[in-house]
Amino acid sequence: MSDIQREKGGPDRKKLRIALFSGNYNYVMDGPVRALNTLVAYLEKNGHEVLVFAPTTDQPAFDHSGTLISVPSIALPGRRSEYRLGLGLRGNLKQKLQDFAPTLIHIAAPDYTGYSALKYAKRGKVPAVASFHTRFDTYPRYYHMGWAEKYLTKYMRHFYQQCEHVYAPSHSMVEELRRDGIGEDVRLWTRGVDSIMFNPDKRDLEWRRACGFEDDDVVVAFVGRVVLEKGIDIFAETFLRLKKDAPNAKALIVGDGPERERFQKQLEDAYFAGYQQNEGLARAYASADIFFNPSITETFGNVTLEAMACGLPSLGAKAAGSRSLIEDGVTGYLAEPNTDGFAVRLLALVQEEDARKSFGVTARARAEAFSWDRVLAELVDHYYEAIDGFQAANTHNAGSVGGAKQDAA
Repeated sequence: MSDIQREKGGPDRKKLRIALFSGNYNYVMDGPVRALNTLVAYLEKNGHEVLVFAPTTDQPAFDHSGTLISVPSIALPGRRSEYRLGLGLRGNLKQKLQDFAPTLIHIAAPDYTGYSALKYAKRGKVPAVASFHTRFDTYPRYYHMGWAEKYLTKYMRHFYQQCEHVYAPSHSMVEELRRDGIGEDVRLWTRGVDSIMFNPDKRDLEWRRACGFEDDDVVVAFVGRVVLEKGIDIFAETFLRLKKDAPNAKALIVGDGPERERFQKQLEDAYFAGYQQNEGLARAYASADIFFNPSITETFGNVTLEAMACGLPSLGAKAAGSRSLIEDGVTGYLAEPNTDGFAVRLLALVQEEDARKSFGVTARARAEAFSWDRVLAELVDHYYEAIDGFQAANTHNAGSVGGAKQDAA
């Protein structure tokens, strides 16, 4: 038995000191950031210590959880300074990490700072785990740089194979990473949803009307960062095709980002609600009739789960994120990720009111099973197993070296 007790939930387990490294922790709100902040709040509530290292800005998007150490960074080109690239562990940052003496390093992005943290873990003999939030290697295809995808995949394979565990947010993503050799020990860390905040009762007809929607309109919602990799072009193309057969279909866009102006030009009749959070976000979901997520870069799809909790039927791509949440023909539809595939399914949802209502009821029931406390308790158990496995491997290696030296003598 190691000094970190292995019994799940055992009261004598030593409290952890987690150093968390992320490329974004509080300056842009998105699904991964929401998950990481929820994790830190949970860890601290249960007596563990956490130190977060991430780039920061002068105007954060929200009040973050835990203690955040600012990592020097530069704005990424082409994204209007939306996201920042950390410049790694330097000087006083490294000293702060050493003084903290983490029992585990958790890396949430395979960027330069994440790689610096991984190198530190190797040198300091500290176990490192990683959570997988985005298929970054697919991004080049949206920016006319498809040639770079295979090189990014190769780098990600190299990076994640050095971690004790890799945590993926859905069963389909676990299978995908194992298939692609991204990580040696890939495990599930799913997501939760606040089903009290996000629920069908937040539907607000007066708010709908204020947005310009008639009561008999069928409102199709997009929720997320307004960036190319979220599939906004396909959303626009699909919706414009839908309008030819369903003039009562209306688009609701919730979110903001560098491509908003482009998106608004594509969908001139849509209502753009901008960035929403908490009660405002819940109201927007519940006041729509269909949720449409065309993205294929999602590893889970927090927005889909929130929409389900609000009682919406969903349309998503036959890709890792959506496939893990949407049950085709039960809580919504899955389609091939192209305009033709989406248009057929979206038209069916618009025209079949009874199916929409049935899917929505089932989606709400499914969403209620996703409890944050349960999934985070499981992640902490994985942490302890990573530490135990790391210690056992190092003890074995030390014994092997010692035995070899003794034999040689």
